[in-house]
Amino acid sequence: MKLYLYYVGKARDTHANAMAEEYIKRTTRFAKCEMREIHPRKFDPWTKHPDAKKVLLDPAGKLLDSASFIALVDRAEREAHDVVFIIGGSDGLPPEWKPRADLLLGLTPMTLPHELARVILAEQIYRALTTLRGHPYPR
Repeated sequence: MKLYLYYVGKARDTHANAMAEEYIKRTTRFAKCEMREIHPRKFDPWTKHPDAKKVLLDPAGKLLDSASFIALVDRAEREAHDVVFIIGGSDGLPPEWKPRADLLLGLTPMTLPHELARVILAEQIYRALTTLRGHPYPR
């Protein structure tokens, strides 16, 4: 299993960037994981990752607690599926992507800057993997 965290829009907040990058760096001890900026007009996740589970972050998406998020990662790992997480920019994601997603995921009913959404998602990915590996971090 490999995890991808893609985001739309320039990463401008250096502090938020550093936090998200730190969680991704920590995550790579447990699984292959990468984070990078994408441009929706030049990137098609269904072509680039045809067999991966696509999880699109959307304000109206399903809200999961950490235990349910861990279960999502665990299932993907047991089934040997890569997981692609995509965070939209200030205009969200292309509307034609949403019906094709395996899951529309909401982080919170509140509106967040996409930099902060990346930090939260990166931390939850790290939390999921440390929990699954019996690491003391989540305690």
